[in-house]
Order: sequence, then structure tokens, then C-alpha cells
Amino acid sequence: MSRLPVCSGANAVKAFEKAGWIKDRQSGSHVSLKKAGEKVVLTVPSHKELAPGTLRRLIRDSGLTVEQFADLL
Repeated sequence: MSRLPVCSGANAVKAFEKAGWIKDRQSGSHVSLKKAGEKVVLTVPSHKELAPGTLRRLIRDSGLTVEQFADLL
């Protein structure tokens, strides 16, 4: 298992957009992302630094591996 990168919410949203996720809406400090054919909605907090558990869950829910996500950053 590779090391989890440290990134902000904005950088995470950009990486998920590169992977085909589309910004659906923003409610306060949270951005919701959808992808065609997926039932999962990713909710990314717009923080300066995402907590490791939060980032790991978002990566897992998106269907990516940590390595794939790190390459998208």
C-alpha cells in the first residue's frame, strides 16, 4: 500500500474531475461530485487539508486506488 498524499479539498476535487467525476453542487463548504453510471455521490469538504480517513474513504468510494489518485494530483 502506498502512502496517502496530503492535499486540500480543492486539489482533491480537481483530481476527481480528471477521473471523470463532475461537480454537481456546492452546499456551504462541501462539494458534491457525481459520475455517470455510479450510484455513489462524493462529498468533498473544502478544507485546507483533508483528514487522512476522509481522503481514504473518498478514494475508496470513487473506485480509485491511492496510487491512481496520487497520479491524478
